[in-house]
Amino acid sequence: MPTSLSKSNSDPAVPVAVIGLGYVGLPLALHFAKVGVPVIGLDTDEVKVRTLRAGESYIAHLEAAEIREVISNRRFQPDTDFSLIRQCQAVLICVPTPLTSDKQPDLSHVLTTGKKLAPYLEKGCLVVLESTTYPGTTDTELRAVLEAGSGMVAGRDFNLAYSPEREDPGNPDSDIARIPKVVGGYTPACLDRALALYAKVVKQTVPVSNCRIAEAVKLTENIFRATNIAMVNELKMVFSAMNIDVWEVLDAAKTKPFGYMPFQPGPGLGGHCIPIDPFYLSWKARQYGQNTRFIELAGEINTQMPAYVIQRCRDALSSKGQSLCNARVLLVGIAYKPEVDDDRESPAYALWNLLESEGARVTYHDPFIPVIRPSRDQAHLAGQTSRDLSPALLAEQNLVVLVTHHRGLNYALLAEASPLLVDTRNALATYQIPADRYFKA
Repeated sequence: MPTSLSKSNSDPAVPVAVIGLGYVGLPLALHFAKVGVPVIGLDTDEVKVRTLRAGESYIAHLEAAEIREVISNRRFQPDTDFSLIRQCQAVLICVPTPLTSDKQPDLSHVLTTGKKLAPYLEKGCLVVLESTTYPGTTDTELRAVLEAGSGMVAGRDFNLAYSPEREDPGNPDSDIARIPKVVGGYTPACLDRALALYAKVVKQTVPVSNCRIAEAVKLTENIFRATNIAMVNELKMVFSAMNIDVWEVLDAAKTKPFGYMPFQPGPGLGGHCIPIDPFYLSWKARQYGQNTRFIELAGEINTQMPAYVIQRCRDALSSKGQSLCNARVLLVGIAYKPEVDDDRESPAYALWNLLESEGARVTYHDPFIPVIRPSRDQAHLAGQTSRDLSPALLAEQNLVVLVTHHRGLNYALLAEASPLLVDTRNALATYQIPADRYFKA
């Protein structure tokens, strides 16, 4: 392989570009800026850029004060102008990698970004992909568009690497600086350049042999979670049929100090990683003649969880001589996990669609999602607004379904005033709710 160019980049005054100012890119950009590395934050969404320039935040767990500080000291410049990449020592790509409607990897955001930035690459620049993807993306598809658009050769004229994000939104203990950073380079010299960059902002870097190893690390981490969540989701359904409380089982099991790791069941999988990433590996594995039966089975189990919750809703209403048809149902929590304003792939939407298909009239409460934003899969729900949680609202309902267990919810009110409750998170188990109006799912 060609030897990487060395660019004079030890000077922290030479900025870094972060492309994609979403749930991954914006926290990363702010972290670089806070430790003294100037950042040009690039996004095609002009609304996001205007919001940031005004010193405001559009992500719940990021304080506006953080943004105002790094903008005022000129360490962070939000922009839509990709030509600013010419000034940069490094470019970090943090754009979405969703699935198509038929569960195929969608690299359009990554490749479009590569094409847009390529004409502005300077010799010796470092390009790092952080978006989750299948092994081979960085050193094949992305490398091809960067080389075609720049007229340069990766590993000789510019540096190329992959380093997966490890963001955990909503977790107060999640600190970019303290989370070890896995890094794989296209060449050994590319790796050295990437390690030197990340060493400025994290306490520990974890070098691996190449980009494909680093890409596989990220998939492995998320598939580990997806398959273990599938296991406890299946146990929840099995134990429920046996009249065994799965939550009590899991609470006791986690007291074992070895050979066991606790996972929590729920109404399905949400977010931009866990429901999606296993399909990236399954798709790529088929190109090598390999079947990922275990991973695909986990996906099937997790996908069927909303249907299980709907059956528990039927059971609850049936106990009162009611049905889902024309029932007023309140979904509490539609973010995909607690303490975040991210509703991507949320199981709440699968529940909403299933409920409406049976004639239910659905509303929701979520302090983190005041208005449902337009999206490819939930366009028909865009503009719906969160209802204020009150005794009057609860009295209007036939059924209340707790989907996402935000810490700040008024659980006492839910326990006292809900006419009928289906709890998918065991969040109300400690309240003295009569058994005839409290159902676990």
